[in-house]
Amino acid sequence: MVAGIVVGVLLGAVGSGTALVDDWLVGGLFEIVGRIFIALLQMMVVPLVLVSLVCGVTSLGDMRALGRLGAKTLGLYLVTTAAALVLALTLALLVSPGEGFELAGNVEFESREAPPLTEVLIDMVPSNPIRALAEGEMLQIIVFALLLGFAISVSGEAGRRVAGVFHDLNDVVMRMVLLVIKTAPIGVFALIARTFATQGLDAFRPLASYFLVVAAGLVLHVALTYTLLLRLGGLNPIPFFAKMKAVMTFAFSTSSSSATIPVTLNTLERRHGVGNSIAAFTVPLGATINMDGTAIMQGVATVFIANVYGVDLGLGDYLTVVLTATLASIGTAAVPSAGLIMLAMVLQQVGLPVQGIALIIGVDRLLDMLRTAVNVTGDSAVTCVIARSENALDQKLFDDRHVTIEETQDVRRVAPEL
Repeated sequence: MVAGIVVGVLLGAVGSGTALVDDWLVGGLFEIVGRIFIALLQMMVVPLVLVSLVCGVTSLGDMRALGRLGAKTLGLYLVTTAAALVLALTLALLVSPGEGFELAGNVEFESREAPPLTEVLIDMVPSNPIRALAEGEMLQIIVFALLLGFAISVSGEAGRRVAGVFHDLNDVVMRMVLLVIKTAPIGVFALIARTFATQGLDAFRPLASYFLVVAAGLVLHVALTYTLLLRLGGLNPIPFFAKMKAVMTFAFSTSSSSATIPVTLNTLERRHGVGNSIAAFTVPLGATINMDGTAIMQGVATVFIANVYGVDLGLGDYLTVVLTATLASIGTAAVPSAGLIMLAMVLQQVGLPVQGIALIIGVDRLLDMLRTAVNVTGDSAVTCVIARSENALDQKLFDDRHVTIEETQDVRRVAPEL
């Protein structure tokens, strides 16, 4: 990112107007590499949504036996994600990041008229799922994947065989995602260099406002939403957050909710007093479907890109963003920068250009680290609330904010009947 900014500014200041810079570098090499990287992100959307969602639903196991626990977990995860989006959109509308920023050159874009919310709800159910997959109708794919995952989970031995195939596919798709993400340094350099070569240092001002709004949304979501959730669940948020330092630090450094699962489970069971039977179910599921930090980024990014391109979004558009991004969070992979893949879907749903991702991708790595820390905090907060509701929480251990892991080796005594 830094190299792209430096190269872009130098090319814009020194070589602007020459064929070598404008045609061969900025409009040639950088544009080709940048657009290929965006295309790679878009390429992963359909397989990632389908496979991740099916695996997420089938991970619930026996839906009839785990119905109550599954319903509470899914419900709380979706509620916190929707709350994150509402907070993000509210902040973005108040601050208006990107407002007044004009793209250099002739950027032609005509936004399509957004359909009414009733039509969006009706169109969520695919009449032809194969066509939905072929045409990339994301909302229809999400609904189909949810129904398919539920059907697999209640189909006995046949369902287990099919679930095994999807879990293998999930491993392959995740590997593909990681391969795409490994090209991010090259893609980011090309996109940022081209942006600053055409916009100069003026491009940093709206980018800085976008970064600050997203960061503020993440902090407020943790301080307000999770604190309120814990309070409503009858828990004291102070010892909860005091023991989350290691988990949040690890998540920040890895940018992966999935990689943080062992640390999260260890902390919840040994320091928060959560029963293993609860944590082992809610934490991996949360790493798959609970992406509050990603949802905040998507909400702010949508407003930012709309302001940059001069597109006015109405109430129906914002409701569509909340609905789409909430459902999209279920299919967001627990790997670094996967939220960018889902952002492409959100932008398409409200008629905004996917190319707008190029404007924000330069600072996404740092924001990805921040929002991953928020994601795992949300997983842990929901887990503690559910554990208390299921009588699987050692309240004394949870309230002791100074307890160490060595002092809590035997936590299997918590709710042994589960």
